[in-house]
Amino acid sequence: MTPSSLLLAAVVAMTQTPTQVGTDTIQLPGLGTGLAEALAAAGEGIRAASEGMRAARLGLDELGAAWTVTQDPADSLFRTARRALNRGEYRRAVELFHDLVQRHARSSYAGDALYWEAFALYRLGGTTELRAANGRLQEQGRRYPDAATRKSGDTGALAMRIDGELARRGDADASARVHAAAQGQATSAARATASSQRCPAEDDDDDPRVAALSALLQMDADNALPILERVLERRDDCSAGLRRKAVFLVAQKRSPRTAQILLETVRSDPDREVRENAIFWLSQVPGDETVAILDSVLQDPQTTTEIQEKAVFALSQQSSPKASERLRDYAARDGAPVAIREQAIFWLGQRKSPETGAFLQGLYPRLTEPELREKVVFSLAQLGGEENTRWLLALAKDAQQPIDARKQAVFWAAQSKAPLTDLIGLYDAVPDLEMREQLIFVYSQRKDPAAIDKLFDIARRDPNPELRRKAIFWIGQSKDPRVPQFLNDLINEP
Repeated sequence: MTPSSLLLAAVVAMTQTPTQVGTDTIQLPGLGTGLAEALAAAGEGIRAASEGMRAARLGLDELGAAWTVTQDPADSLFRTARRALNRGEYRRAVELFHDLVQRHARSSYAGDALYWEAFALYRLGGTTELRAANGRLQEQGRRYPDAATRKSGDTGALAMRIDGELARRGDADASARVHAAAQGQATSAARATASSQRCPAEDDDDDPRVAALSALLQMDADNALPILERVLERRDDCSAGLRRKAVFLVAQKRSPRTAQILLETVRSDPDREVRENAIFWLSQVPGDETVAILDSVLQDPQTTTEIQEKAVFALSQQSSPKASERLRDYAARDGAPVAIREQAIFWLGQRKSPETGAFLQGLYPRLTEPELREKVVFSLAQLGGEENTRWLLALAKDAQQPIDARKQAVFWAAQSKAPLTDLIGLYDAVPDLEMREQLIFVYSQRKDPAAIDKLFDIARRDPNPELRRKAIFWIGQSKDPRVPQFLNDLINEP
């Protein structure tokens, strides 16, 4: 959902359930600069969950097949080993799967038992266990090339995960295998999935090609970036998913080359999603160079609207003064898409500084588009502060301004905790019927007794019967303990 949609939803909720609306300012903060780390952590959790789900899925497939292979002598042992694996008893599972292969080498379960033994060793996680796991997968390739787990690609993917972890621990052979697989060279793990002619998605860690790229995350930038650049240069029909994965991995490597690689991807990759991902991940690469790159994207007349939108967001995630300056430039740029200028103004409202408030106040009279003016009003309310609140109240009083803009100004001034005395005083200063109706609604949202007092006064004394009815309606929605007596007195007045 876009920020504009969120704003609209918030306003609708307020107008439909007024008794539940408080006085706190609505905040729609930008994402923090730690997003890359959060996503990486989430990815690890998802990967672990997917491994468990895959284990359960394959286990069900195999157990289902076992109903038709009732004569297989390894059936009971395989079930017992899988139960140990599912309970997290990895060492016990290793023993049981190993025993199955030793005792029932000709069983229909033997080939996959080697995979599951390797999987349990991998989950144990020690260097010795990881190397043993690699040995089990190689044994599966020699003895059981037609095993289901091998044909499905699970063997190749597990081999890449194991090699990636061993490479991180300094294993030169594993590092070489990861490099070779990531560059698309033939390896035993890659050949294990001759059936995987399908195009991989970037999150398909069951695919050995994607798993090989993921393993590069364990490598230093100097070794990993040249491989990732070669992946990003690919243009074959089936490489888009790999390029999307490569964009993410490039962004995790802090190097002087990182921002330039991502920029080149934005400018040249034929896949729209790859380009948009590259812009997004630029938001997580701090520094003035990144700001300059994002500005160059926004300045380029060939840049698509979708990429401009992502570039504005990426700028909003940069905390430097230069990023604020570039956002201000774009917000004021005549001829730029209105929807994207709205987003630039919105993100400026999340950057609290006197300079931002002064800029938005100065920008407002130069704008002709109602959407942009409304966004400026909202952003000034988000910035808060005495100076911005005074500006909003002045706008609400200005009879030369469109009525909708004035109503928005008083609403957001109230949301930004404008002094109630100023809001109450505004009622007599604005004779417009619509403005007074808006103020009655604003008073109804404040829990201060003085706001209810003002509604009581309007309900009794305002010469306009429609305004009195409005005030009485909102008084009836209040939980102020004085309300029942007031309504009773009003009903029984002569």
